[in-house]
Amino acid sequence: MAKQVAGHLIVECLIKQGVEVAFGVPGESYLAVLDGFHAYRDQIRFVINRQEGGAAFMAEAQGKLTGRPGVCFVTRGPGATNASIGVHTAFQDSTPMVLFVGDVASDMRDREAFQEVDYGAFFGPSTKGFAKRVERIDDARRIPEYVARAFATAMNGRPGPVVLVLPEDMLVQEVDVAPLPRLDAVEAWSDPGALRSLREMLLKSERPLVIAGGGGWTPQAAQALQRFAENWKLPVANAFRFQDTFDNHHPQYAGDVGIALNPKLAQRVKDSDLIIAIGPRLGEMTTGGYTLLEAPRTRQKLVHIHASAEELNRVYQADLAINATMNAAARSLEVLSAPPSVPWESWTQGCQADYLANLQPQALPGDIDMPAIVATLQKHLPADTVVTNGAGNFASWVHRFWRYAGLARGHKTQLAPTNGAMGYGVPAGIAAAILTGRTVFTIAGDGDFLMNGQELATAVQHGAKTIIVLLNNGMYGTIRMHQEREYPQHVSGSQLQNPDFAALARAYGYAGVRITRTAEFEAELKAAVDRPQGTLIEITLDPDVITTRGTLSAITQAALARK
Repeated sequence: MAKQVAGHLIVECLIKQGVEVAFGVPGESYLAVLDGFHAYRDQIRFVINRQEGGAAFMAEAQGKLTGRPGVCFVTRGPGATNASIGVHTAFQDSTPMVLFVGDVASDMRDREAFQEVDYGAFFGPSTKGFAKRVERIDDARRIPEYVARAFATAMNGRPGPVVLVLPEDMLVQEVDVAPLPRLDAVEAWSDPGALRSLREMLLKSERPLVIAGGGGWTPQAAQALQRFAENWKLPVANAFRFQDTFDNHHPQYAGDVGIALNPKLAQRVKDSDLIIAIGPRLGEMTTGGYTLLEAPRTRQKLVHIHASAEELNRVYQADLAINATMNAAARSLEVLSAPPSVPWESWTQGCQADYLANLQPQALPGDIDMPAIVATLQKHLPADTVVTNGAGNFASWVHRFWRYAGLARGHKTQLAPTNGAMGYGVPAGIAAAILTGRTVFTIAGDGDFLMNGQELATAVQHGAKTIIVLLNNGMYGTIRMHQEREYPQHVSGSQLQNPDFAALARAYGYAGVRITRTAEFEAELKAAVDRPQGTLIEITLDPDVITTRGTLSAITQAALARK
């Protein structure tokens, strides 16, 4: 076969793996790859970002939406370290992703050359880093091997990020090798004996509860999970920021187990005699700081199903551990024969009643009624709307009041970082708009937006429309909440002086408006839905409204009373 430049071969390998969109910030260290994107521009699209953190977040969102590795390209040194936030998010969220890093030339290594970094030490698993694999391609003839292995590693077992380092001189070598065929994830099936044990545990239970979440779910797996729950009349809760794993409108839905957890659901988790955890790692957020489920041995009987054998019995010693991918596990569970009746039907109904009661809001001060705002959004946006957010108390409004349609209806509808990364929502929403063409709603805070708000320029350049609701309370609200709880009235480092967000959005090419009263919101939302370009709606929120349940002043008073 004819020879070609290695940088072009990288792009060919991506196309062979089914990649249609890649994200990144250009750098002189991988010019040969950029030229490959130009050569194959009819088959693959390179989305130009404004900062590597935003690019990595977009690739992470791509992995969540497609189930295949999201792809990001950055340059050496500062480019790679900027992108590390997206790699860490992919790691903790169990999202398949491949980060390509242009690097110094081979003959300059180990001299602290310009922007040189030891990526194995920075990202690598050998240093308890946050990538599943970090490899450097020194031989251009082996590019197909390395790219195929990166995709396989990112998808198999617990999904996660892989880093491939590309020396600048390697990328301009001429080679005569071809890409390897497309790879798909390998299914790990449930052990039949373990399934029999699970059935026996269910038959002995009186208060079972399913907690579903983690990476690797498909619409088909979510549908099989729903049939399993229906067959056995089980209540199902979703793990932290995996709220679309099970349909929130289903009569057996119990709510989400995460930050700002419904107190009644927290008690249900504690009172359960059998927890069936399908997919989640059972990390700090889903377990209430390892208190709802005590480590290493839970008070409840625990069945833990996970795609990675390394995750099983790592934190919790399960009564029954099953190594299976979500698709295989759910399909095995849906055919698990159920008895004609179960003793926990009233328990399941009670879990659902607790969830519905939690949708009733508490009265809070100010001219903005956030539950009414969320209800208006749900009323006017399609059921398959992609909802995105970063980290901050502002996200709790959608966590509590938005009812996610769920993967069982055919689409992933939630993009949110379980690692608590600020600045995720805006770029993730833009990626969703580019990749799916569906309606995208992003909720952001003032501090959160300013982490990656510059990606609105990316949205405009690439024709992506999102609707952003920005809650402006003039502070890092989550930090201020904790500050008042621990050091009441000692405000330090949490105040913000903000720009005119509506004007800033307009400068980027979005429509930008500001409202101060609930009654103004519906008309602005309808206008945002109708206009061709994206819209940012800034909402001035009373700083005292710090959570969905209470006020900052109440937290301060309670803290002072303790002291």
